[in-house]
Amino acid sequence: MRQARSEATIRRLLDTALQAFTDDDFTLRAVTSRSGVSVGSLYHHFGSFDGLAAALYSECMDDLLTGLVAAVERTSTAEEGVHAIVRAYLAFARDESARARFIHAAPLIEPHAAAIAAGKAPRMERLTAWLAPHVAAGTVADLPPALIEMLLVGPLAETSRRVFAGAPGLDLDEAAALLPGPIWRSLSAH
Repeated sequence: MRQARSEATIRRLLDTALQAFTDDDFTLRAVTSRSGVSVGSLYHHFGSFDGLAAALYSECMDDLLTGLVAAVERTSTAEEGVHAIVRAYLAFARDESARARFIHAAPLIEPHAAAIAAGKAPRMERLTAWLAPHVAAGTVADLPPALIEMLLVGPLAETSRRVFAGAPGLDLDEAAALLPGPIWRSLSAH
């Protein structure tokens, strides 16, 4: 019973934090007053307001990366995989815009960067493992994984950031239709 209450409190804090962020009111006071959870309870569960932000970021990033892994693992060729990642990333940005906005804003998470990176590692390793045979076969450029990630995810993150900022002339669905080919060409070894 106590564990269920604790899990419900954690869920309420995470959901309220995301809503407060969406409403441009991401403060300790806003989250505790909106959720009805005391500051002490928030600190008990997350250690600090930064800890809550890091937990929310990790949850949102886990959702995004899980979707990317699922999309790429359903494909067989490197080109299909890159196209699938592009479409899945931009669909997440469109369909889960609050979570995607939180990822791209990344408020207050720096003190928890090591823990966040450790949490991301298993899904990033799956993406790298999927790409590795394509690199070995000479289909994908033989670059350090971090640079492959920049060529693949960098344009998607920047497109999403600009759409969220209201930049004119950008649309996530149009980007999903137009970006797979150019991003594939940037990664192709041929």
